[in-house]
Amino acid sequence: MQIPLQISFHGIQHSDALRDAIREKAEKLDHYYSHIMGCRVVLELAGRHKRHGRQFVARVDLTVPGGEIVITKEHAEDPQVALRDAFDAARRQLEDYARKQRGDVKRHAERT
Repeated sequence: MQIPLQISFHGIQHSDALRDAIREKAEKLDHYYSHIMGCRVVLELAGRHKRHGRQFVARVDLTVPGGEIVITKEHAEDPQVALRDAFDAARRQLEDYARKQRGDVKRHAERT
């Protein structure tokens, strides 16, 4: 990554374990696409719901040449699961973006 990783917590106590997990997952994204210019991760505790309890929201913003990839995932009760789901979705979208950049994606002929 060209710009250092930015990590923010909203409504959650700062945790070294969460911070380390985020760093590790962000570093793995570089293996799938090495031209990532920046990565910002926000983990927050959404409003409390009477029926659902606590909702954790993980948001991953990746800046890539020519665009931005934004993923938001929610999970009840476990911030680690919200982070895992968000980074898995980011990896899949990053792989798709890399395929398009390399020209591996077929283009369909226009219909006349």
